[in-house]
Amino acid sequence: MRWRLPAPLATVFEVAYITGWRLKSEILTRQRGHVDLKAGWLRLEPGETKNGEGRMFPLTPRLRAVLESQLTATRALETATGEVIPWLFHRAGQPIRSFRRAWLTACKKAGIAGRIPHDFRRTAVRNLERAGVPRSAAMKMVGHKTESIYRRYAIAEEAMLREAAAKLAALHDADAVTDRVVVPMRCRRTGAS
Repeated sequence: MRWRLPAPLATVFEVAYITGWRLKSEILTRQRGHVDLKAGWLRLEPGETKNGEGRMFPLTPRLRAVLESQLTATRALETATGEVIPWLFHRAGQPIRSFRRAWLTACKKAGIAGRIPHDFRRTAVRNLERAGVPRSAAMKMVGHKTESIYRRYAIAEEAMLREAAAKLAALHDADAVTDRVVVPMRCRRTGAS
């Protein structure tokens, strides 16, 4: 669906897909100073999130490429206009305030009407689960404070269940091949006589 969105929004939604961060309050509010390419982080300051805690997302190669491209485009626009653009994501240097019409149009063209931008939070959680990221790390990256909320987003799809079954079958097959020998353990007596 990325290619059906206008250029400034395609980047925003790519970041939402990767990070699972909230679009309006967490992604569109990012300024260039929130990206540290050298250290490899995209940052939300304390007080900027729904739960009030700051958050850092490590720059995966894909996220780094998207952000580097965005920063390059912003520098080119600054050079052309002679104006400083503090926003990481913008339309012609101005903060992006609304994307509803573009979103609805892109969904319709992609044949997935009825989707909402918040679905990217579920997608990111599902991707973290599929990648085997420990739950505590995934919760910190996406910004879920409790496991119960996280579990609401960690929807197991059929493909994940089939993959899990294949892994279980492989374990059972490996167990069947190896002869298990039970070795009795010696009891150690503690010294009271």
